[in-house]
Amino acid sequence: MSDTLIKVEGVSKKFCRSLKKSLWYGMQDLGNELLGRRHGGNGELRPEEFWAMKDVSFEIKRGEAVGIIGRNGSGKTTLLRMLSGLIKPDQGRIEMYGQVGGLIALGAGFNPILTGRENIYVNASILGLSKRQIDAKLDEIIDFAEIGEFIDSPVQNYSSGMAVRLGFSIATALNPDVLLLDEVLAVGDESFQRKCFERLGSLLDQRDKVLIFVSHNIRQVERICSRGILLDHGHVLVDASSSEACSAYHDKTLKDDYASRRARGGFSNYTGSGEISVEEVHLFGDGSAEPTDEIVMHAPATIGIRFHCHNMIEKPEVILGFHTQDSIYVASSSSYTLSRQPDLRPGEHYLECRVPDLMLVPGIYFLRLAFLDKHRRNMWDGHKLNPFKVVQDVRTNVMHMPQMTLVDMPFSWKVDGENIPPQSNS
Repeated sequence: MSDTLIKVEGVSKKFCRSLKKSLWYGMQDLGNELLGRRHGGNGELRPEEFWAMKDVSFEIKRGEAVGIIGRNGSGKTTLLRMLSGLIKPDQGRIEMYGQVGGLIALGAGFNPILTGRENIYVNASILGLSKRQIDAKLDEIIDFAEIGEFIDSPVQNYSSGMAVRLGFSIATALNPDVLLLDEVLAVGDESFQRKCFERLGSLLDQRDKVLIFVSHNIRQVERICSRGILLDHGHVLVDASSSEACSAYHDKTLKDDYASRRARGGFSNYTGSGEISVEEVHLFGDGSAEPTDEIVMHAPATIGIRFHCHNMIEKPEVILGFHTQDSIYVASSSSYTLSRQPDLRPGEHYLECRVPDLMLVPGIYFLRLAFLDKHRRNMWDGHKLNPFKVVQDVRTNVMHMPQMTLVDMPFSWKVDGENIPPQSNS
């Protein structure tokens, strides 16, 4: 039995931006295939075509859980569709061994006019299961999907959550050798997501399966996967451990977001009445006068804000917050809690907020800033300002923290009334 279940060699895929030309090119390719010629030509691009995937190679062995990450348009879903056999590569070769199951897109593989129960039989039959085998799995699939009496309703009447629950339940209950999942956990509620993680964990515990997981939620990738492949415009940038791949993704996100902001000429993602204009928001390390986009975990940090008031503002409230890439609001501070809220006269102002101990765990975060007047009306509210990276202090044992943690809070322990001192970091 071979340990390699997936082998991708020099795979490339091109698409056409024009629908009419795409149909014409498709007919040409079909004719060439019937004549025994190469699918997709000899590698040249025809008018309106572009490479969605270019010269990608990797192997995946039994027991590996691989996260495919990258920004929108990087080629993640295209790669998964080729692995599942939904589309063919124009160049290169893909070898898949064992039974392949997956959920590539919401509702993919379902016949909308058939009931959920009928779709279970159709999907399982396609994977080669007999009616007796499907009967044995049926109750387990229905129970996991949690759609109750709707199992005998047409799938076209299902909500997006019901459809993804049924699809995930079918894909995992059939215990395939290779499981392909594309953003499926983004639709389910929190309770269902916990069930999904438990199901995936039990599959991976078997040590003979392969999981390929595509998601924009980097924390989920770090939680589930041991290996990560970072794609960018159809190319493999990084193929390493999930932590290394996610760190490279963070770095690329910072670089791209700053480039985008420079191209826009400043802040564009804000709302408000216009009574205040924010000109600069900068993050500073401990004692540094130079702005930075990288802060060491547990180090002090200062946020400096330069803004302009267009008229007199009485006792405004300023709110400063931190949130993750997937918009989880982690922490915030409001000037409303201060003993004195000064009035702001018309003109230029500079505001500082100091964080003596940045408890955020390593990752990418964004600042949020809002100004409210005394009636709590919005004067300026900006989201996803100044992305910055929190990095690990090599002197700490942050790597031993539980995955999915956002904040490293201090704790103390006692056993039978006796204090247990923390481990030394030396």
